Amino acid sequence: VQLQASGGGLVQPGGSLRLSCAASGSIAAIDNMGWHRQAPGKQRELVARIPTGGYANYADSVKGRFTISRDNAKNTVYLQMNSLKAEDAAVYYCYAEIRDYPDLYLHAYWGQGTQVTVSS
Repeated sequence: VQLQASGGGLVQPGGSLRLSCAASGSIAAIDNMGWHRQAPGKQRELVARIPTGGYANYADSVKGRFTISRDNAKNTVYLQMNSLKAEDAAVYYCYAEIRDYPDLYLHAYWGQGTQVTVSS
């Protein structure tokens, strides 16, 4: 199983970016999907998480600005980031809890990280 993230880049404060992360491989089912981020000198933190069904949850710092969504048919999770601030700059990592073949155990997989830079 692999997670491939994309969509990072350089944006001005107040701008928007959309991150995508697609899971591929021997996937039987996907439970939670989400995004973490890590800024230089800081610990990795949860940004947003979305279960297969039900409500997403967000870090307080991004509520009202970021929206997480998923396309289960495409095994893909998205993060729409609006009104970006300098403090949102970080490497963003997607993750997914996946039941994969052949053992069908639940494993956590991580994407490779995509850089988001917010600067004028």
